[in-house]
Amino acid sequence: MEETIVSTEAAQIPKQRGESLLETAVRYAEERHWDVFPGTWLEAVEGEQRCSCEDIACAAPGAHPARADWASQATGSATVARRMWQKQPTASILLPTGRTFDAVSVPETAGFLALARMERMELTLGPVTLTPDRRMQFFVLPGASAKVPDLVRKLGWSPSSLDLVALGEGAYVAGPPTRFGSWGAVQWACRPTAANRWLPDVEELISPLAYACGRDR
Repeated sequence: MEETIVSTEAAQIPKQRGESLLETAVRYAEERHWDVFPGTWLEAVEGEQRCSCEDIACAAPGAHPARADWASQATGSATVARRMWQKQPTASILLPTGRTFDAVSVPETAGFLALARMERMELTLGPVTLTPDRRMQFFVLPGASAKVPDLVRKLGWSPSSLDLVALGEGAYVAGPPTRFGSWGAVQWACRPTAANRWLPDVEELISPLAYACGRDR
């Protein structure tokens, strides 16, 4: 079941209560024009939810790529997405970064601090996810991963000193309502709406994000 942490303007995409992963993946491609691809899935084994990759120590059970060629498998076509999830309806929904968006990943505590600061600054946010492993991903315009190190340095921080990671080409994020094993589902901290269809540039958000990560160390 999808839940929204921060209340924002109503929109089509987040209406996921009772929806299947297939329907949600199709809507991400159709309404938001995001590329999507199916990842691993969860299987009940001896009363436990285990990853389909069969690795008992899997770090992201049911929420990572199932194939090495996942980047070429990703599609922005709702028709192709429907076909892929029909083959495995319980597959996780993974969204490649570096295409229609990059993502800036920070710890959950820093993320909430940054959200409060951004609200006071009246910044326009893109979608933001909250994952069961206590991370937040802020969606920004593509190209962020190349800019972030220099932007952080200009703010007086060493990039290696902050738990702030920019995800670009070759990376991905899990889209709600993908589940991480028994830990829970990915949720929207700031959901996709008509108001944030146009994503912010990372330069607009880096100051509050870096500040929050610095406070969170």
